Amino acid sequence: MNKIVSKEHFSENVIKLEVEAPLIARARKAGHFVMVKVGKTGERIPLTIAAADTVKGTITLVIQTVGGSSKKLCALNEGDYITDLVGPLGEATHIENFGTVVCAGGGVGVAPLLPIVEALHKAGNRVIVVLAARSKDLVILENQMKANADEVIVMTDDGTYGTKGLVTNGVESVINREKVDMCVTIGPAIMMKFVSLLTKKYEIPTVASLNTIMVDGTGMCGACRITVGGKTKFVCVDGPEFDAHQVDFDEMILRLGAYKEIEKKD
Repeated sequence: MNKIVSKEHFSENVIKLEVEAPLIARARKAGHFVMVKVGKTGERIPLTIAAADTVKGTITLVIQTVGGSSKKLCALNEGDYITDLVGPLGEATHIENFGTVVCAGGGVGVAPLLPIVEALHKAGNRVIVVLAARSKDLVILENQMKANADEVIVMTDDGTYGTKGLVTNGVESVINREKVDMCVTIGPAIMMKFVSLLTKKYEIPTVASLNTIMVDGTGMCGACRITVGGKTKFVCVDGPEFDAHQVDFDEMILRLGAYKEIEKKD
């Protein structure tokens, strides 16, 4: 069992948990995820590691309440224990000095983007982060991004903070003013689709993290199968990151829709 050492509310439906997991904290790399279970008969939930503190022996998880299992996890408080926590899992992000990298994150996808931004910056890249949210109160981890990036651009749908517009508007504004060598995008599938279409137009290599479609995290359930470059891949074991220009996002969006009614159940 793993103890929760701190809890913070980012918004009504998004929380941050810092959890004791010293072995995972030491072994994790950018892009890795863990499997979490609350209760002996609880459902396994895949969550990307947002941060790790090797001194304290903790990892940070950011969770959005969607279905019954995520609600149970978010209902836990400081001092409570997570029944099972397994990881790190998945393939780590490929990090090298690409040059100028634009990192585009939307919603809770900003959390798994943070360790990638940190790693890219440490590797010597010029890192420009574009954060997108519906409104000001849903923007998360802005200060942490500013501490690890050369520039942070905030886009909100309603214009209550930063610049009014979509994440693609922010990404294209950077492309139009300077040479971009790489793009990384994490967020809702529809957001990643349109970021990918934009960067493909400008011939900018792009990586997308498809962690939102994962279920059991082992490749056995088959729920996270996607088509990449015409071939079937499993996000949890082959990813979660792929060449965005090769991903069939329309297929992924249809597959995600299959769980909407189940997620509504407590």
